[in-house]
Amino acid sequence: MASSTEQFDAVIVGAGFAGMYLLHRLRELNLSARIYEAGNDVGGTWYWNRYPGARCDAESLAYSFSFSSELEQEWEWSERYAPQPEILKYARHVSERFDLRKDIQFETLVVSAHYRDDSEDWVIETDKGNRAIAKYCIMATGCLSVPQLPDIPGIDHFQGNLYQASKWPHEPVSFTGQRVGIIGTGSSGIQAIPVIAEEADHLYVFQRTANFSVPAANGPLDRDWVSEFKKNYRAHRKNHKIGNGSGFGDLQIEPRIEIKAPILRAEVSDDEATALLEDAWRSGGAKFMSAIGDQLMNEEANKFAREFVYRKIHETVKDPETAELLCPTNHPIGTRRICVDINYYDTYNRDNVSLISVEDHPIEQITEKGVQVNGEVFELDTLVLATGFDAMTGALLRIDIQGAEGEKLVDKWHAGPRSYLGLAVAGFPNLFTITGPGSPSVLSNMLVSIEQHVDWIMDCIGHMKTNELTVVEAEQLAEDQWVEHVNEVANMTLFPNGGSWYLGANVKGKPRIFMPYAAGVGPYREICDAITADGYKGFSFH
Repeated sequence: MASSTEQFDAVIVGAGFAGMYLLHRLRELNLSARIYEAGNDVGGTWYWNRYPGARCDAESLAYSFSFSSELEQEWEWSERYAPQPEILKYARHVSERFDLRKDIQFETLVVSAHYRDDSEDWVIETDKGNRAIAKYCIMATGCLSVPQLPDIPGIDHFQGNLYQASKWPHEPVSFTGQRVGIIGTGSSGIQAIPVIAEEADHLYVFQRTANFSVPAANGPLDRDWVSEFKKNYRAHRKNHKIGNGSGFGDLQIEPRIEIKAPILRAEVSDDEATALLEDAWRSGGAKFMSAIGDQLMNEEANKFAREFVYRKIHETVKDPETAELLCPTNHPIGTRRICVDINYYDTYNRDNVSLISVEDHPIEQITEKGVQVNGEVFELDTLVLATGFDAMTGALLRIDIQGAEGEKLVDKWHAGPRSYLGLAVAGFPNLFTITGPGSPSVLSNMLVSIEQHVDWIMDCIGHMKTNELTVVEAEQLAEDQWVEHVNEVANMTLFPNGGSWYLGANVKGKPRIFMPYAAGVGPYREICDAITADGYKGFSFH
């Protein structure tokens, strides 16, 4: 491989929404930058995840960039929840509108990033033989970008079509006349199952763990309604960024003026609580989890919401045994990522869909012909794996990252990820992580969190440029205190009871530590702003 060395102010890893916005902001500071991207196009998760039914679970008018009022006014979303092709088209539009592609090297995987103590810079190397030297190394690798294969014997033996949801082929896939099996009923599976069922001759759903899902109530966006909404877009964007929630904000024509105190379960009668949940269920979306304000804090409130969803499942699914299997019983609702679906539960009323529970009788093996459960082989033409990701840390730990004095990130994180604000890691100078462990990240509207992180990093770099500083590093004490705080906040909620990928529970051998910050994007933003105002407390410069 040809070897070349280039010099930049910053190297960015990943050309998803975070990487693209970073590049745009770095240019505003007249800093040179290069993005290395493994795919052959922009879009990040929306480039890789092309499985049937893939779409955002955040409303499109909120899941979009706010940094350019011209961009938000000119772009027209077609549906309440944008499908994957449309989000990818939006990402491409952003890259072209802001002329970003000339500084992106596609089909290039970063294999190592080493900090040099003597020259106080980073050396980044790729699988294509590139060698880049940069003052700053910024990881925009995404929280859900490393697919997780199930630990089932014989996957390589299957002789039919084998597809992984997060590595879906770019060419169309047909299920017509086929016996299809799908393993996994997380968000990807719940989105794909209704679409595959419409086409397949028969669909076998192998459910390891039932998950809670709420209806999306998706539909086309009315252009007149959107025009009125966009008149208040700036006020809506402000609401997305504040409060204790996940950053979805209000999506009514008139933006709310005041943040209302959440309605607690103890403050309302059973009938009133049911009415709140019913209204949220009917209006659709993940905001169901905030219909009663303490659903993720109070076991009784959570139980009330769980039982409401159980009733909805039994009302929808005609076969009582299937309905019962679809009711999750091993985790409080919302402590695993709440799924947002289009006709998921209705799909189990189809004659060509079979739900195979593998909770008590796990899949024994994948054979040449299909999936073996409890001695029985379900013969398949196509097998789909929708088994999730090595979340939040997977993409970072597969790169050989070495900080000051050669310390390896994989060693520092051997007992779980440790970070200051999810932005920086002690012992790794001038290295920033976007929506890393210890930030709201996957518990939030990712576009809101991405923009906040990028803006904070750029303010920090601007501060360094103005004051002729060359190195910034998180202090060990600040990192320790932040990790402790993140876990204290998590332990005030029901999240640790979820046994989910939020704790790395879906990855064999991965340390169990609650990774995202559960207090909400508003309080987190206030903390970051206060740290900046206090001279970047917890960071050392020289």
